[in-house]
Amino acid sequence: MTSVREPDIVERDSVPVMLRRVPDELPAIQRTWAEVETAVGLRGRHFFGAFDEAANEYLVCVAAKEGDDAGAIGLEAAELPGGRFARLRLSGEPPGVYERIGPGFAQLLAAFPHDPSRMQIEHYRRFDEIDLLLPIV
Repeated sequence: MTSVREPDIVERDSVPVMLRRVPDELPAIQRTWAEVETAVGLRGRHFFGAFDEAANEYLVCVAAKEGDDAGAIGLEAAELPGGRFARLRLSGEPPGVYERIGPGFAQLLAAFPHDPSRMQIEHYRRFDEIDLLLPIV
């Protein structure tokens, strides 16, 4: 089943992550997701995708856990900034739910004044649930 909630406004804390940067190109993004998931494993992990408008880069991120060594597995240690976000929650089976990410961000961009100095974030809450987070002013 597919569902979309109405957008809401949330305050989020910053999140320490391990990441890999790639050009904002679908084949590179898909390949990098597979590489990062293999490097850290899926069990007990929180994953994020982030789009950096200024650099035209996509960041494949995983929340860091105590004892993680980003450099040892070829990742960069960083932090996803917190703050105010417009949130749109998508639910549905993959891969169909992934196809709704672009249109979901377009909906948020049309409805809210966004802050281009912070990244747009995808929070993969579960395999079938994604929060789209647009930084707002």
